[in-house]
Amino acid sequence: MLHSMTTEPEQQIGVGSPDAFQRLWTPHRMAYIQGENKPSGSGAEDGCPFCAIPSKSDEDGLVVARGERVYAVLNLYPYNGGHLMVVPFRHVADYTELDDAETAELGLFTKRAMTALRTASGAHGFNIGMNQGAVAGAGIAAHLHQHVVPRWGGDTNFMPVVGHTKVLPQLLADTRTMLAAAWPVED
Repeated sequence: MLHSMTTEPEQQIGVGSPDAFQRLWTPHRMAYIQGENKPSGSGAEDGCPFCAIPSKSDEDGLVVARGERVYAVLNLYPYNGGHLMVVPFRHVADYTELDDAETAELGLFTKRAMTALRTASGAHGFNIGMNQGAVAGAGIAAHLHQHVVPRWGGDTNFMPVVGHTKVLPQLLADTRTMLAAAWPVED
């Protein structure tokens, strides 16, 4: 039940403007918003999470699959359940810096990610892409990564549109286990 709010200025200090909306608080996202743990330089020693992840276990790093040149990892701040990223092991910022073998394996892992997501969760479609540079929206611009975001009919409802909040039905560790089991070995 919503409680009515008075408009007396002394009672409104620090609570924002009354708008009759309820709030779903997600304070765990504040680290992402404030840029905590964003790399300051060019590698694991400078805080690049994409350089640090490969040294972790698959479970601890949320790695779904590893190749020779790239790996697939769950996004800690997903747009949708099952949101993966395909990341080269080598620390490069720009797609044009990949060599031909890295480019080929990045494409192959993108295909495998789509197959795994369809198998494990019945994804109806995908948003696939990469943001090149901070001005283009890259949260970690120093290390290239391609997003593979599964989509389902009706997956955009009032929560993200009005509440700017995604409701994820599964823990990331459980999603990682499910997708790793569905990951195709060969094409």
